[in-house]
Amino acid sequence: MIIRAQQIRKSFGTLEVLKGVDFSVEAAEVVAIMGASGAGKTTLLQILGTLLTPDGGSLEIEGTDVLRLRGNALSAFRNRRIGFVFQAPHLLPEFTAQENVMMPALIGGIGTKEARSKADELLEAVGLAGRLSHKPSELSGGEQQRVAIARALINAPAIVFADEPTGNLDTNTKKEIHELLLSIRKERGQTVVVVTHDPGLASLCDRTCLLQDGAWKV
Repeated sequence: MIIRAQQIRKSFGTLEVLKGVDFSVEAAEVVAIMGASGAGKTTLLQILGTLLTPDGGSLEIEGTDVLRLRGNALSAFRNRRIGFVFQAPHLLPEFTAQENVMMPALIGGIGTKEARSKADELLEAVGLAGRLSHKPSELSGGEQQRVAIARALINAPAIVFADEPTGNLDTNTKKEIHELLLSIRKERGQTVVVVTHDPGLASLCDRTCLLQDGAWKV
């Protein structure tokens, strides 16, 4: 079991967003989390990705009790073992595609030459071999999201968390990104957990979990 979360609870003020959620994922599994807006999907994903601390419950990733990690130890674990793809690519506008992809590797202590080589390999893998030196403003929305996916993979994380990764894209580009996300598991063996409103993307996953009012719908 690569992710094991038990009785995850989270409130914001008086609003109880997650009401004791259990969630587990096997290695190399692709899981979709669906639900109406406000159901708690993004909050759960942020907790699973160690970006947000729950009010209660337990969370193990690859056997590590990540809720006990603090400061630099938590940041280092997240950098090495977790990749993120969000609805907006969040690329740094002053840097090229290559430089954006290199960034997590450089933060993780990888040398510039090796980081550049890995970035080039990944950008080629996502179909952007000819766009290495282009800045985000010179890329389409789909191309920017491909750069974001390559960036998420640069440190060979065990898990990729994706939050509405195709929410801002047109139909054809959505399909391309869906196929790319699924190829991550096929070609690289990574676990993928994706929050989505898109039934087309969910249908491609190994299983779909439905959140309703902060709990799983059964």
